[in-house]
Amino acid sequence: MPLAFRLYDNAKILSVGLSRLFRMEKSIAKVLPKVSIVSPSPAGILVAFGVREALSAEQLYWAEIEGDGKRHFRQYVDDYPMNPAIIVDDINRSGKAIRETIELVKELGVEVIGVGTIAKFDDAPTDFDGIEAKSLLSFDVNFYGTSDEWKTSRSASDAQQEAVRF
Repeated sequence: MPLAFRLYDNAKILSVGLSRLFRMEKSIAKVLPKVSIVSPSPAGILVAFGVREALSAEQLYWAEIEGDGKRHFRQYVDDYPMNPAIIVDDINRSGKAIRETIELVKELGVEVIGVGTIAKFDDAPTDFDGIEAKSLLSFDVNFYGTSDEWKTSRSASDAQQEAVRF
């Protein structure tokens, strides 16, 4: 996702696509623009800004993992009322970041009305507390414990291995 979002036009097109999935939901469309767009992490901030712009949402928030290893909103966020929230991120892997962000939003007494990501793993959660998770694309991902396990799989190839930093 970082490669796709390094070009502003790509980020904008993908964010507008995701925003259209939200706009098609009557329960969301009827409260626009009085919604908050919330990102679970700094990686999803570009998505959040793009969706916020496309939906003309009034508020934008993002959570960060602090030194204690837990996800938090910035200081003073709870001093101001937050509109009903739409949680957006770049990718849904295990759903952990989204779940933690939903809990943060609920702790503030705010209703979560939508969840969406640009991409998701096929085995990622598709539902969060009864809210269908929207995404533009889904893909199958295989994880292997060892390189020998990978070499015997259907994914094996003769391509040179490349280490990817994330």
